[in-house]
Amino acid sequence: MIPPSHPRYKSLKTRELLERGVAMGITSLNGLIAHGRGEAFDYLLGEKTHGFAQDAISASSARLLLAKHPVISVNGNTSALVPKELVVLSNILDAPLEVNLFHSSQKRLKKIKEVLIQQGAQRVLLPNKKCRMSYLESNRKYVNPNGILKADVVFVPLEDGDRTEALIKNGKKVIAIDLNPLSRTAQHATVTIVDNIVRSISHLIKTIKKYKKLDTAQLRRIIEQFDNKENLKNALRCIHQNLT
Repeated sequence: MIPPSHPRYKSLKTRELLERGVAMGITSLNGLIAHGRGEAFDYLLGEKTHGFAQDAISASSARLLLAKHPVISVNGNTSALVPKELVVLSNILDAPLEVNLFHSSQKRLKKIKEVLIQQGAQRVLLPNKKCRMSYLESNRKYVNPNGILKADVVFVPLEDGDRTEALIKNGKKVIAIDLNPLSRTAQHATVTIVDNIVRSISHLIKTIKKYKKLDTAQLRRIIEQFDNKENLKNALRCIHQNLT
């Protein structure tokens, strides 16, 4: 048992969730490595949600609310860390959850779907081997025809750069959560939330609920005022200031 007084309590609890995910068969060992890399950047960010992340959350909320066919992509790490929050997000947006994995197997896909359904998910889609997305060679090229294939906006927390680039080339808007502002995902996404998903997902849900009261013109104005490249520069400035 990890005592709440431990200075690394939140970090250790997050690692515990991922370890449990591996034991359940929903998280891959590669996912643990990816988390460690992200956690290193969280140290550099001071392990808190900054103003630039809030700005990106605002732009993301507006884009998701204006989308005709929003889809929430789920991988092994997100299904272990924030399954309940992803289901809440799916329900308030009326957007399907689609499981999409780099290290894929039918067994793992089905287990992740089961976890999401246990949390109350209404629509969980799995990739279809007959349905392929262009500009991608890995297993992540397989998508669902009623999900990512026809989506106009795809929310891809904890993403890999290859698929982010492919989604953009396929004419989709991509909203990513990535602790590394220099990653290909962060650089190519339409909107990048530079923050830890265990913090930012709750902020995103609250903001979407708040923005549901806004009209189309107001939501478009929020999008127009956001510059992802400039926002990434602000994240890098924050890291530089913390280092110096």
